[in-house]
Parts: sequence; structure tokens; C-alpha cells
Amino acid sequence: MRTRTTGTSRRTSAAGAALALLVLGLTTACGGGDSGDGDKPAKPDAAAATPEANDPKDPGQVSEPPALDEQPKTVDPKVKGVGAGGGKELTETELAAAVLATGDVSTFKVDPMDGPPAQGENADDPACAPLTAMINGKPEPVASAAVYRQLLGAKTGRPAISEFLTTHGTQGAVSLLSRLGDAVKACEDGFKGSGAGGSSTYSAVKRIDVPKAGDDTLAYQVTGDFEGDPVPLVFHVVRVGGTVATFYTANLEGTATPEIPSILLATQAAKLK
Repeated sequence: MRTRTTGTSRRTSAAGAALALLVLGLTTACGGGDSGDGDKPAKPDAAAATPEANDPKDPGQVSEPPALDEQPKTVDPKVKGVGAGGGKELTETELAAAVLATGDVSTFKVDPMDGPPAQGENADDPACAPLTAMINGKPEPVASAAVYRQLLGAKTGRPAISEFLTTHGTQGAVSLLSRLGDAVKACEDGFKGSGAGGSSTYSAVKRIDVPKAGDDTLAYQVTGDFEGDPVPLVFHVVRVGGTVATFYTANLEGTATPEIPSILLATQAAKLK
């Protein structure tokens, strides 16, 4: 997947606030929160944020995740679990210690990311509400604690994938993935979302195959439709006990399904266990 700031501007011009923020979150590092790696987070430098200054042949390029063949094949043995596998309901402080941090996966660095705004968008069809909840960055049932992170390519320092880690208790987390799976099936022909920031159209939803990690795993694509331009949004969700990790990314340049390396899910699951 390759993303561009110019493409971001064009493709979010007609989007609702929730989806625009979700897509823009892939191209802009946000401050706030505890990075979980013991270092005070630094904002990306101007060269990383505006790579056109470095690469005149490719103006506006933001990033793409490291190629799949460059990813580690196994979880780093230094990664230790926090004991969430038994259903322990983690606090925000415990989530901050458990979420992926720089060094956990060698091909990525991790920065804090601000949480979503108070108001997102609502689906026109109640059956699709779990999908808009994820787009809003607030999976349902409502989490008792949450942390948000942005994953950047370790070599480029550019945003590639975002993650939020939420705690729901085991029953709530199981319900979350079950309802989400039902929504993927029910809303495969698309749906609409609306909120204070405007409206969004999603033309299709489909399930994606993903290697299992943790206790349960689900991956799917929601295709946004902005003035005729399709924007594939991909979500990979993994549950460990009562904790749910959601990874998301977008393809701002074409219709191909963007990739999220499975090593991220495997490493996050290992860190939670």
C-alpha cells in the first residue's frame, strides 16, 4: 500500500468527520498519551512528514508498511505477556504497558496517537453499527479503558498502520467480535454513516482471511466511496481474554486491499498473554 498526502486531501473532501479523522490518522502522528516504551514521544521531523522534500520524483508520498517479506517470521522472545489471557480487565495504565511499543517488532516504531473525538458517526442501518463504532475508534460494547498508537516504518519514520487497544471484560470482548462478524455479513452491500461532521458512504464490506492470533481474530475491509473514488479501509482485530487490539490502515491511491503484517497481531497477542 502507498499513501499520499495529496490523495488524502482529495479523498477525504467529501467524507464525514469520523472517517476523515481515521484516514488522516494514518498520515499524521499525534501527540498525547504514554508511548509505553519509556521514552517521551517526539513528533516526526518535517522531512518525514513531508517526504516530497526528499523525493521529488514522488511528491506527497507518506508511507507504506514494510514489505511482507521483510517482516520478522516469529515473535521476538523478549516480548513478555502481561497476564490478560485469563480474562483480566486491564486498566488504562496496564493497557499502555501492554500495547505494542518500539522494539517489539523490529520493522516498526510506535508513537502515541490522540484518541477519537467525542462524537463520531452513526450507521443508517442498525445492523452496521459495529462497523461505524470501529471507524469511530470506539468499539462496542464501550471499553472501560483504551489507548491509541501509530505504527511507523522503522526505516522511514513515516506512518503506516494505527492501533487501538481496548478492554471490555471477556464477555464484552467476545460479544464485540461476534457482533462485528455479523455486521460484516449483514452489510456486505454497503451502508451509510452520518454525524455532526457530515455523511459517509461505504460501498462494500468483505471479510479477509487472517492467521489466527490470541483467542479470536477477525479481519475485514470496508470500502469508502468518496465522490466515486473507492478508499479501501482494512481492520484486523484480535482478542485476548477481555482485551481487544484493533489495527487499521487505508489505501488512499487505489482499490487494492492494503496489507497489515500478521506479525503485529501475533506480537500483540503474545504481549497480552
